[in-house]
Amino acid sequence: MTTTSPASCTTDTTAEFPAGTVEPDYLLTEALGTDPASVFAGISAEDREYWDRARSFVQDEVLPVIDGYWERGDYPLQLLQRLGELDLLRDGIPVDGFAPMSSMAAGLVNMEISRGDGSVATMIAVQGGLALRSIAGCGSAEQKERWLPAVAAGTEYAAFALTEPTHGSDAVALESTATRTDGGFLLNGEKKWIGNGSIGGVSVVWARGEDGQVHGYLVPQDSPGYSATKIEGKLALRAIWQAHIRLENVFVPDENVLPGARTFKDTARVLLATRLGVAWSAVGHATACYETAVQYAKQRRQFGRPLAASQIVQERLARMLSELATMQLMVVQMTRLDEAGALTPEQASLAKYTCTRIARGIASNARDLLGGNGILLTNRVARHLADIEAIHTYEGTETMQALIIGRGITGTSAFA
Repeated sequence: MTTTSPASCTTDTTAEFPAGTVEPDYLLTEALGTDPASVFAGISAEDREYWDRARSFVQDEVLPVIDGYWERGDYPLQLLQRLGELDLLRDGIPVDGFAPMSSMAAGLVNMEISRGDGSVATMIAVQGGLALRSIAGCGSAEQKERWLPAVAAGTEYAAFALTEPTHGSDAVALESTATRTDGGFLLNGEKKWIGNGSIGGVSVVWARGEDGQVHGYLVPQDSPGYSATKIEGKLALRAIWQAHIRLENVFVPDENVLPGARTFKDTARVLLATRLGVAWSAVGHATACYETAVQYAKQRRQFGRPLAASQIVQERLARMLSELATMQLMVVQMTRLDEAGALTPEQASLAKYTCTRIARGIASNARDLLGGNGILLTNRVARHLADIEAIHTYEGTETMQALIIGRGITGTSAFA
């Protein structure tokens, strides 16, 4: 039996380490200003200023920290507060004391924040697009004075409580009830997927009154009988909390009833306005995936050359750019219609339907182009790929958007 001495196993420290086995640090988060059809060339200086402010926020404050929050399923409330401080939270809703913000500026902000992260963009969608818009459109003068400045500034939190555990796409059939009592109403029922519903602040709760119609109620989250549980186990939008809410004889005084919320049609007007915002958000997610793929293809070397030198890689990037240009053209045109007061429900649905489904394809293509590195949070694409799955569903699933579009095409409704 031969025995090897420890001395003979000593590592040869003179050997040269093979440098080619060390992976470089990829730089994938630069904003490339992708605008292949020059659709953003004519935007106003005021709209551009909002866009630039959002981009600086994303680059300086969101991207350096968001992966950790997303991975932990933690809510970076300081980013919600910063959105308010920077006046990026209003989704174009006029509020006294705040500078004018056009629908185009709101879309550009949604796009840019989504290029950074979908959870942070959803903070805008929930607090600004849904809750703030409900109060602005349906509230009394006193309610507007009390809530609009604080919610717009991010100094108070707000939620939009419509969806129920048994009523998602058929939200019009909601079964939470509001029963008249001395001095107000008693709310009973459950709500699900309510962003900001468990973090304090106020919830705009939609419930069916004794007249059979849907009405809106401002419910402070510390009200007796209001209980909210954070939904766990999400695989998308992990850096914002959605809640499962239970309402058990929650008293709402008369002064907290939204006087302009008289039927579900008033609720639907809020949803129509935010549907276009989701389309803009999809453009932001797709932009992040495309720009990450471009930067990775230039930096990643395989077979002795950058991936970008491969014909098939260039074809895939060209396809992604073509699809992204289609999305950009659609949201800009639909926003022009919205600013002219001419946007129809079918057009808003067409924008959402088109943009979220195209974004899914771009994200999937980019993830595959990054190979194994495509599933790492640090390389961006996987987070956007997961978050697109959520925006593809919220504000109406692809199927529901198709049925709204189909109703416009045929003149016949295929759903109740």
